[in-house]
Amino acid sequence: MELTLGFIGIVTRDMAASLSFYRALGVPVAEGVEGEGHVDARLADGTVLAWDTVEVIRSFHPGYVPPEGGHRIALAFRQERPEDVDALFARLTDAGYEGAVRPWDAFWGQRYATVLDPDGNAVDIFAALPAS
Repeated sequence: MELTLGFIGIVTRDMAASLSFYRALGVPVAEGVEGEGHVDARLADGTVLAWDTVEVIRSFHPGYVPPEGGHRIALAFRQERPEDVDALFARLTDAGYEGAVRPWDAFWGQRYATVLDPDGNAVDIFAALPAS
């Protein structure tokens, strides 16, 4: 049997705040779902992002405790051009979201930056650097 990714799940303490961040990032999240306990959004490439509140998770996993401290997994969103990384980083940080790593030219050949979503999850944005 071939392994396929079904969705990427994000557990959030505040659905409205989380959805607002991901909309600002560019995820096509439906309007009017901020009060739901579970929300899905499909990206252009078919990847599904899903959000669940802590309360929903605890409804089937009563002992669930949200992790604290550094992130354990990161989402990384590709941009078309290096300048798009800078522009998106600026747009998100200007909107009040925390920039964890300012845009920089990584030694592996990408323009790279990291912002934190309202739950402290690392969200990386990157683009290939022109060949030198």
